[in-house]
Amino acid sequence: MNLYVHVPFCARRCSYCDFSIAVRRSVPSRRFADAVLQEWRGVQGDAGWEESPDLDTVYFGGGTPSRLEPSAIASLIAGFHGDRRLSPTSEVTLEANPDDVTPEAASAWRAAGIARVSLGVQSFSPDVLAWMHRTHTADQARSAVRTLRAAGITDLSLDLIYGLPAELGRDWQADLDAAFSLEPDHLSCYGLTIETHTPLGHWTARGQATAVDEGQYAEEFLQLSGALSERGWEHYEVSNAARPGHRARHNSGYWDGAPYLGLGPSAHSSTRGERRWNIREYAAWDAAIREGEETIAGRERLTESQLRLEALYLGLRTSAGVPVDLVSPEVRHRWETARWAGVEGGRLRLSPEGWLRLDALVADAA
Repeated sequence: MNLYVHVPFCARRCSYCDFSIAVRRSVPSRRFADAVLQEWRGVQGDAGWEESPDLDTVYFGGGTPSRLEPSAIASLIAGFHGDRRLSPTSEVTLEANPDDVTPEAASAWRAAGIARVSLGVQSFSPDVLAWMHRTHTADQARSAVRTLRAAGITDLSLDLIYGLPAELGRDWQADLDAAFSLEPDHLSCYGLTIETHTPLGHWTARGQATAVDEGQYAEEFLQLSGALSERGWEHYEVSNAARPGHRARHNSGYWDGAPYLGLGPSAHSSTRGERRWNIREYAAWDAAIREGEETIAGRERLTESQLRLEALYLGLRTSAGVPVDLVSPEVRHRWETARWAGVEGGRLRLSPEGWLRLDALVADAA
């Protein structure tokens, strides 16, 4: 079983963030952990999960999971382990902001069972970090890496964002060089998207910010892909790359179509072709838990056509690609002629140039 826990708490909302978060000065760590464990116990008998006695991965995402008290994280992991086997080889990941990483917290996380940390760096530029409303500095990001390693957490991933408005004058190559200099095991790099109901969306609507030029966006993505190739990294999914042997097993489960269980506000679950999602807002989700009500806000069962389309989209996102027979010969020929894709070992794989056109190519093949 792959388990995701959505921890919604943040110190502030980042300018680009459209996730389900709850800005809190004081985080109700114990209350939240108790609520998640109550939700966890309530789904143990659900169809599909009884066939998964082991926890292969546990992922604490958010929000900012590192704002929880370490003791709450420990109690959650212990509670999960009490019902499902959690082996020493299970991948247990915590998303963390650099300014939350202290020697005491890192040691407590490691003692609780956290073996992997995904660090939300985003950029090493002070001006960019301020524009993003991030709460950390570049020096804190570097210090966090050293602190985590000193505590025995050596499997580290860094998050970066590219495709920023040109007026920021962001040096993408400098950020890449700074990230590689820290010798992480994994990088998650996301192109900036402008969501309507975010500070960035409001700035853009008022003309205070501009969307990145498509040419610049493509150039920065290809720059990233080239840098990864030069260093022998595996660019194994559109937004993710790793040193050999360090792919994110939890995220790979999503792209491979493996079943997963989501706990916490806005979390999604999937098993046996059914999708379901939780109440989005933390206060409403918490109230439902306290009152013994269902936390599920909606569900759907995917049709065969939807399952095929999902397999196509998720597969083409990865370096593994999809079986060639999932795409018609005529479409494959067009893609190969344009050098957007190639066929090897009976599988169709997109090139980096193809990845830039992913949505259009999926629509072309649907």
